[in-house]
Amino acid sequence: MRAPLRPFATAAVAFAVIASLSACRNDKPQALGTLEYDRITLPAPAAEKIVSIDVREGQRVKAGQAILRLELDRTRSATEAARAQSEAQRASLEELEAGPRSETIKQARASLASARADARQARDYYTRVRPLGAQQLVSAAEVERARAAVDAADESARALAEQLAELEAGTRHEEIAQGKASLAASQAQAAAQEVNLEKLSLVAPRDGLVDNLPYKLGDQAAIGQPLAILLVGTPYARVYVPEPIRAQVKVGTKARLFIDGRKDALAGTVRMIRSEPTFTPYYALIGKDAARLAWVAEVVVDSKETLPAGLPVRAEFEE
Repeated sequence: MRAPLRPFATAAVAFAVIASLSACRNDKPQALGTLEYDRITLPAPAAEKIVSIDVREGQRVKAGQAILRLELDRTRSATEAARAQSEAQRASLEELEAGPRSETIKQARASLASARADARQARDYYTRVRPLGAQQLVSAAEVERARAAVDAADESARALAEQLAELEAGTRHEEIAQGKASLAASQAQAAAQEVNLEKLSLVAPRDGLVDNLPYKLGDQAAIGQPLAILLVGTPYARVYVPEPIRAQVKVGTKARLFIDGRKDALAGTVRMIRSEPTFTPYYALIGKDAARLAWVAEVVVDSKETLPAGLPVRAEFEE
């Protein structure tokens, strides 16, 4: 039977175990989080059916590459109608700027000449009737009718003269300004419709990775719903900085990033740290509870290596 260990030997073994555990544990303050990318969402510009999907999830795309296409018929018809309206407004403006046609002016002159002839005839008749009325050879009513006919013929001639003067003066500049404004409005409407038509063919705005295609071929998403989500740019770690090391972390601070599955650490630089803490508000904490505060920070990975999003990350910051 083995003899029991002496007291000093037992203490030596315990000290060795504690020292070994202390050597294996990293007591340096750390910030935990996940590896992320900037996300770009391509929303549905119209409630139209998806008729073509040109990429798959996980595929890398270049800027300008086709992603998917929506049904074009209704928006194309609205665009053509807006273009036709714009052309009609353009023709109306050109008509205003050209002024009245010479034929219209000639017709107005002929009408004025006819009205003046009728006025002279009415005046001649009244001139003959008035002395007969004084001699009571014709009734007073007949004389009054002749006088009224003269007044009516004169007024008609004056009105036609004013119309002719208006035609000869040409279009007013206020009407031309209104025509230009109407043309500009119709052109803007047509341009907006053309933009809507182009948006029905979704393309990648930047180089990136297709992360998610929420809808399938034949689906009809509501306006504003995400049709595709892209991951773009440089990977970064979104970490939660605990209160004990918050004072030493600022924009530009260097960091070492440890990612599960990798032996070597990656270098990184803090590009953003929130000024407001997350989790429990600071005013509700006292004493040791203040260590529960955390500030969201983003640490850009100083590497062009392609890394998958969502991996757990822990960050150590330079003191």
